[in-house]
Amino acid sequence: MRNRRLIVLGATGSIGRSAAKVAEDLPDRVELVGLAAYRSAAALAAQANRFRPAALCLVDEARADELRAALAPGYRPQLFFGGAGLVELARAVETDLVLVAIIGTGGLRPALAAIEAGRDLAVASKEILVMAGEAVMGAARARGVQVLPVDSEHNAIFQCLEGRDRGTVRRLILTASGGPFRQWSNERIAAATPAQALKHPTWDMGRKISIDSATLFNKGLEMIEARWLFDVPMSKVDVVVHPQSIVHSMVEFVDSSVLAQLSHSDMCFPIQYAALWPERVANRLPPLDFTTLRALEFEPPRAADFPALGLARAAGEAGGTLPAVLNAANEVAVAAFLAGDITFPRIWEMVDEVMASHRSVANPGLDGILQADAEARQKASALLRS
Repeated sequence: MRNRRLIVLGATGSIGRSAAKVAEDLPDRVELVGLAAYRSAAALAAQANRFRPAALCLVDEARADELRAALAPGYRPQLFFGGAGLVELARAVETDLVLVAIIGTGGLRPALAAIEAGRDLAVASKEILVMAGEAVMGAARARGVQVLPVDSEHNAIFQCLEGRDRGTVRRLILTASGGPFRQWSNERIAAATPAQALKHPTWDMGRKISIDSATLFNKGLEMIEARWLFDVPMSKVDVVVHPQSIVHSMVEFVDSSVLAQLSHSDMCFPIQYAALWPERVANRLPPLDFTTLRALEFEPPRAADFPALGLARAAGEAGGTLPAVLNAANEVAVAAFLAGDITFPRIWEMVDEVMASHRSVANPGLDGILQADAEARQKASALLRS
């Protein structure tokens, strides 16, 4: 069988680096044909020199000369720059799959461009489906392309649902580690510092997603993402805390049977499954040894102490532009917390205030979504100044 060709948007981030590991592990099956990064010119060049993709994109055009200078002698890939370059890379370079691993709103336009070009899409940037799930999934259905989840939780559900009648699903159960403050008192949580919030107990992730894990906004965003990916109402999406992060998510069916997907906490597992779907291919990743697993624990989330889950459920149920507002306000609040400008609980308080002031627009187009995003950021920034 021929290689699966893969474009990675966000190649130098944690997901992109895991995708590179998958390609390195399976060189006869996965070929990186395009790589993109925001500003890490040296890291992008190092990846490119190793895998020799046909095309590269660097969003920060000011570092274009740095990228060119760092490329190996004789290696001359097609180069794209800026946000428009991301769109062109996703649309113009021949590939089987575009993996979008860009944090924030920057992945939305290239994701839609990939779909319009008939490319299958692998989604690791949950903001895409939180902001524009209806538009993205509608475009994918119209073009007949697959949207494959890379988040470990959604990838697990995708595996559990394969070949199943969606009408037999009672619940999708997303597992959450609980973050670093799972067992903290409210008093300790109120005084939490950025350094403490960044210490995730299981996963090695970027700064923004680590804070989202600590607030549980990450799980809230995943609830909205699951609603669109699997075409279920929010009432069928639940969360359970599982601190070991071995069971990545579960599906409960109408006969009360539950299917779960288990593996070690390594993003190479879901990335490989998305890249090579529907095939399963042997790799060098370690299998589970059930004789050494001491316990698999489950507990309800502390919804009253972590209001992010309730805010996300409300946004997902309302739909329209409200999920984009939740996402945008959270991004501003997280940046302010990391800068030391607000307390940890103020993150969800700001999101609540911005959501409450927003008049949601039903069935928005891309322009309406981006306008709501921009207005929410302005409102959240104004709260910081007040």
